[in-house]
Amino acid sequence: MNTLRKILAAGLLSGLSLGGSAALAAETDTLVVYFSATGRTEVAAEAIAAELKADTFALNPAVPYSVKDLDYRDPESRSSKEHQDPSIKPEYTGDVADWNKYGTVYIGYPIWWGEAPNIVYTFAEKHDFSGKTVITFSTSGSSGHGQSSEHLAAKAGAGTWKPGKGFSSSVNTAEVKKWAKENR
Repeated sequence: MNTLRKILAAGLLSGLSLGGSAALAAETDTLVVYFSATGRTEVAAEAIAAELKADTFALNPAVPYSVKDLDYRDPESRSSKEHQDPSIKPEYTGDVADWNKYGTVYIGYPIWWGEAPNIVYTFAEKHDFSGKTVITFSTSGSSGHGQSSEHLAAKAGAGTWKPGKGFSSSVNTAEVKKWAKENR
């Protein structure tokens, strides 16, 4: 029994050692930032990150959105009010560790009224995109990507912003990965 434990322990330790080396070798200069109110944009973001071996950062609202907050048909809902008043800048928790190491940043979000949600603008305005290539992507049940990328670029004020891509809210991960591979 002791021999078996020693063999298992040795295998586990060697696996941990290899994992540590692999983590160092997997350093990346690509980051996928995303806001996902219902999980659909997160699926696309994770597919892009997997394809590009990129790091991810989720824009988690400091005050989470409830189902009622997301009811775009209700003019009194939180999302409706934010859309009507661009000066409302929802805060998010945490921030990107070592922002300066990233040369390429993908930014993903659901489309709300043809635009990125205000929380994404909060992120764009808080970060310096100088020297970075930025590529946006979005998910929507009915709207296209529109000019959301151009509007975010204007708020960010720096960086090289490439044309973005809108995906269906049903998120075909094969399609997302193909696009990511072609738009590095």
